[in-house]
Amino acid sequence: MFSGPSSTFPPPRRRRGLLLVLLLAVIAAGASGWFLWRPTGDASSQATAPSPDGGAAKPVPSDTADGHGAGHGGPSPTGHSGLRGKTVVLDPGHNLRNRDHTAEIARQVDVGNARKECDTTGTATNGGYPEASFTLDVVRRARALLRQEGVKVVLTHDDDRPWGPCVDERAERGNAAHADAAVSVHADGAGAGERGFHVILPARVVAGKADTSAIVAPSRTLGTGLVKRFAAATGSEPADYINHGSGLDVRSDLGGLNLSKVPKVFIECGNMRDAQDAAQLTEAQWRQKAARGIAEGITDFLEH
Repeated sequence: MFSGPSSTFPPPRRRRGLLLVLLLAVIAAGASGWFLWRPTGDASSQATAPSPDGGAAKPVPSDTADGHGAGHGGPSPTGHSGLRGKTVVLDPGHNLRNRDHTAEIARQVDVGNARKECDTTGTATNGGYPEASFTLDVVRRARALLRQEGVKVVLTHDDDRPWGPCVDERAERGNAAHADAAVSVHADGAGAGERGFHVILPARVVAGKADTSAIVAPSRTLGTGLVKRFAAATGSEPADYINHGSGLDVRSDLGGLNLSKVPKVFIECGNMRDAQDAAQLTEAQWRQKAARGIAEGITDFLEH
């Protein structure tokens, strides 16, 4: 049976169907491209960074207004803009290897109104956990939290020295950095049964190379805020054996305070020789709370 010549083109109705399919495909491709595209400032395009205290992740923009983004080595863009450009010096009390350099740390240094030992070994819990290990761990944790807020943090040492530094050098680190605040972190070695933390403020000392006249008032502001924040973060009470439980003590015999030209305080985070306090000080989770209390006390001071 003869069917006539075949055609390579579809009938008109089939051509219209194919054109319709092609048109729908183009529309779909354009729509999908619109949904996939986002402006660079859209929050959905931001990466997230874990919070150092284990909390919810925070967005990290690809860059910040001053050109120092997360990949440029600048301050964390998650920080408060009012804290960028601020400098804090954190001083981990003592040095774990001081015990191997007793002659060096016994050297006398000038603290303005007296001469004192360069440094000491610090105390330890009855179980042997050293104060120097505690202070370095807490300071490193606090440094991470402060950096997250955009603060520049300088340490007096970072387990990078065979011993020391001496108390006069610790003060000079803060002065040389023109720090907006400095905090020296310690743990006390009081008697068993004596519990709690306290903050040490500089007394007014004008003697020799010491002159704390300009830092007494701002240091008290820093210390008062630190007591409040540390108590809230850790659940600890101010020391029951210092200054009637006020949480504050004023001293004129500490070279790290006497020689400071910037607002500075010491915090004794607890009593290492008390079993209940020691149980907290040796717990990593509690040390993170302590670091948060210190960091929040400092940022409160910097913001006001």
